[in-house]
Amino acid sequence: MGMTEDLTVCDASQDDAAAIAEIYEHYVLESTATFETEPPDEAETARRIADINDAGYPFLVTRDGTGRVVAFGFAHRYGPRNGYRYSVETTIFVRPDSVGRGIGGCLLTELVDACERLGYRQAFAVIAASEPASVVLHARAGYRPVGTLSGAGWKHDHWIDVFLMQRQLGEGNETLPGEVPAGQL
Repeated sequence: MGMTEDLTVCDASQDDAAAIAEIYEHYVLESTATFETEPPDEAETARRIADINDAGYPFLVTRDGTGRVVAFGFAHRYGPRNGYRYSVETTIFVRPDSVGRGIGGCLLTELVDACERLGYRQAFAVIAASEPASVVLHARAGYRPVGTLSGAGWKHDHWIDVFLMQRQLGEGNETLPGEVPAGQL
């Protein structure tokens, strides 16, 4: 896929499950970036990668110059009903020791591009209000705020608001949809 300096973005594989689980564990245990409270193990992470890919959505990793996974991101259907089949929710996480190097922006750009190539029309980000850097990252990638869910999450003994952000993919809702996106029959 893409490459910037010593970073390469490519499709995730089952071999990446351990590294992805390690990155995600930090956010599950130490932050409110996810409302998940028990970190998934390598086997569960591998299952999630397969499920997302099998459903026709992208699951990407960013590797540094040594080949180490420093970030991951994926998209999945925004809502369970058939009417949402052209809309995705995007998610990215960067290894804590790699934050601030532009990795998140590079990965989010590649993820949005992958979703557009697959025929999706709208992307949504669901972001904890306690994560302002994520709000800025998504705004730089063309997402705009569309709502706030007050006290929608509970983690680390307090209520957390959730921001919804949205960006158009490709022609968005300006034209009729074409073929059903891959995996969405």
